[in-house]
Amino acid sequence: MSISTGSIGPGKSVGPKRGGLDDEEIAAPLIPRGRLIPFVVVTPLFFLWAIPNNLTDFLIRQFMKSFEINRSGAAQLQIGIFVGYFVMAIPAGQIMRYFGYKAGLVTGLILMGGGCWLFWPAALADKYPFFVAAQFVIGCGLSFLETGANSFIAQLGPTASSERRLNFSQAFNPLGSITAGLVGTVFIFSGVEFSGAETAAKKASGTMQAYLHSETMRVVPTYLLLGTVALLWALMVLMTKFPDTAKEDVSREDAGPAKQVSLFQRHFVLAVLAQFLYVGAQVGTWSYFILYVRSATGIGDKAAGYMLTATLAAFAVGRFSSAWLMKLFHARTMLGVYSVVNVVLGLVAVARPGWVGAMCLLTTSLFMSIMFPTIFALGLKGMGDKTKTAGSLLVMAILGGAALTKVMGVVADSYGLQAAYLVPVVCFAAVALYAWFGGEHREAASEGSLS
Repeated sequence: MSISTGSIGPGKSVGPKRGGLDDEEIAAPLIPRGRLIPFVVVTPLFFLWAIPNNLTDFLIRQFMKSFEINRSGAAQLQIGIFVGYFVMAIPAGQIMRYFGYKAGLVTGLILMGGGCWLFWPAALADKYPFFVAAQFVIGCGLSFLETGANSFIAQLGPTASSERRLNFSQAFNPLGSITAGLVGTVFIFSGVEFSGAETAAKKASGTMQAYLHSETMRVVPTYLLLGTVALLWALMVLMTKFPDTAKEDVSREDAGPAKQVSLFQRHFVLAVLAQFLYVGAQVGTWSYFILYVRSATGIGDKAAGYMLTATLAAFAVGRFSSAWLMKLFHARTMLGVYSVVNVVLGLVAVARPGWVGAMCLLTTSLFMSIMFPTIFALGLKGMGDKTKTAGSLLVMAILGGAALTKVMGVVADSYGLQAAYLVPVVCFAAVALYAWFGGEHREAASEGSLS
């Protein structure tokens, strides 16, 4: 990747160019001079927090077996993380507002590392609620990391390149998801399954409980290693010199005090809504992907799991390619077009269950890839002194992943799994409307307010 170290002067002319971009957006450097080191230190966090997020799917399956609980009970692990995200988003934003991004990121890494280490005493105690509590602590840490890292990367350079910069950093997130899939398959799942007769024999001989405890203990090494990496990375962040982005407004290229603006600007409020719907669409699409593929094609869990890995790989390709494509096309235009493409792909998956529908569903990840970082960056434009608070509210919108996935489950129970995919179709349509009619930040003289 070539990193320009030029700067944008206030006297630059702005005229219409290719893809709807003006001179300022074309010339804006991805990373300004002197800011490469903090960029390199913060960007791996996008990879790191994806691992515990995606390992939760493996924990649910593992604990259904080792604690002999149903799917509803195991789902508490997912709820623990989402509640952690929601509860800590506002405190995270306020801490970073007063003490800076570094303090927030270090706090997040310590909470994440501590939550991972809590898996050890939870496994020794063999108590499922202790794991849920550990997941909550991890979720609190991830809330700090997402609030801080997304906002920091968006503010690290010119606003004209904020969408490209955030999409590039976010491209490491699906790589973490893929890593979690491989780690969960190899190190958490034992592959040992007993028939009904074998289970009865083990219970009769009194050895079944020892086996179930050993299955619980399988999660510990992975989480101890993950927690250790998080704590070591906290030291690295602590030793890195961060630029004073508090003196900058992401809507301007010149340095100076951040503007005092209303938090309830139209483009930001709509960004929070769009983010809620997008995250719901993404989590719902992936949560039921294996079930859809199995029912639509007749293949087994393992083959369907490989297809899930493939859709995560498509997600990564979309993230990396967007950093280049956004030098040719406006971010809002790409967001709108990608959303419409996913509406079409989703409708085909609903109407044509089978290999055609499965491949369409797999392809949606390629076009979902730009949505979270692009909505996040568009929402932060022009937020001035409210930038950190705005970032925390955009992270709180992740709650859509829990709410809309539940809606999909209700629809699936009543009308079938294919019909449930109409929920993300509606969400993608709403994101397209946001991109074209609600995502533009207007300057102070003309901007709208919902207050």
